[in-house]
Amino acid sequence: MNKNNSALFYTCSLIEFIGRKCRQKRSDIVTMLGESTIDRIYRNADILHCEVIDAVADRFIELMSVPDGVFDNVADCMYNVPDYWTIGAVYERLIEDVSDGVNALSIIKVYTSWISDAISNYNTDFYYQPRDYIKECYLQGCVLA
Repeated sequence: MNKNNSALFYTCSLIEFIGRKCRQKRSDIVTMLGESTIDRIYRNADILHCEVIDAVADRFIELMSVPDGVFDNVADCMYNVPDYWTIGAVYERLIEDVSDGVNALSIIKVYTSWISDAISNYNTDFYYQPRDYIKECYLQGCVLA
């Protein structure tokens, strides 16, 4: 298991950035991007991270025709909004913790699971819970009491 995978961190942060910019659920973003595009981002993260993330996001939004939606968890947040790097790190750690090997499919699997909505709800404290707790919630299929 590759801990602190910078390519995965960048990929997850870019997915978060695109989701915010287009007001789309993160599960919908990974579905729209698809396996081959997510794989491309992951494999080229070391190059892509040298550019401004907004410009990279715009290229993939245009390439994959990602439409504007109505899911705006940033505007709906009643507290301090975590930045896209913070949420990218939450996903990075979870994907590392629950995957035998990181690839586009393991990324898609986590993002299209129930936990994506829990992480995206910034009006709860779920996204900044300890990594082991978030992993166990994912494995159990619900937020644990």
